[in-house]
Amino acid sequence: MIIALNHKSNFNQEEFLNYQEEFKKIQTDHTMILCPSTIHLAQGKTSSIFLGAQNVSAYEKGAYTGEVSAEQLKSYGVSYCIVGHSERREYQKETNEEIGTKITRLFQNGIIPILCIGESKEEREEARVKEVLQEELEMATRNLTEEERNRLIIAYEPIWSIGTGVIPTNDEIHEVFDFIKGLFPNTKVLYGGSANEQNIEELKQVKTIDGYLLGGLSLHPDKLKLFLDRLN
Repeated sequence: MIIALNHKSNFNQEEFLNYQEEFKKIQTDHTMILCPSTIHLAQGKTSSIFLGAQNVSAYEKGAYTGEVSAEQLKSYGVSYCIVGHSERREYQKETNEEIGTKITRLFQNGIIPILCIGESKEEREEARVKEVLQEELEMATRNLTEEERNRLIIAYEPIWSIGTGVIPTNDEIHEVFDFIKGLFPNTKVLYGGSANEQNIEELKQVKTIDGYLLGGLSLHPDKLKLFLDRLN
């Protein structure tokens, strides 16, 4: 399975180096992708894990202060990159069109995008889940080749579940994953949103899940190890 670890804006330099030392003690056969803050990417190389970024510029290169291009990420050994996370959609007002451009930039530089999609609590209550997900998927991937669509990784993160400890039922997750894979039959789909060491026994019953995008749990190597042990 694919396990992506999203550190978000956590850890100073010393904390991150300590984290890596603790992470080295974890043994697993799963594909592990570490996505630290951009400032830590240069120090994020280990032999047992792939390096991922949390964001990328929509611009190729040039006078874009504060932006980090896909080419720059590639030069630091980045193999994967999260795009379209709900926090960036909300706080940085990212659009599906912009996210689509970022995906294109990543593929141009040999980096695999992890595209985050998900519905809000209101959209779920209005029975608009599939409508919302389909729009996010179609707008962000409309310029991709068939090969790129197959290499893309999709992460389904119901927005109302992130950081709340509340997750959809297995039947609800199964329904969404069947819908996504109906549109992208050859694409890996991850689940994210309050997945942890306590609910993984239940989540792993959904056989269509290809892996997990972990936020808060990823910051604690001891809990992460327990999660991975119970996932096996």
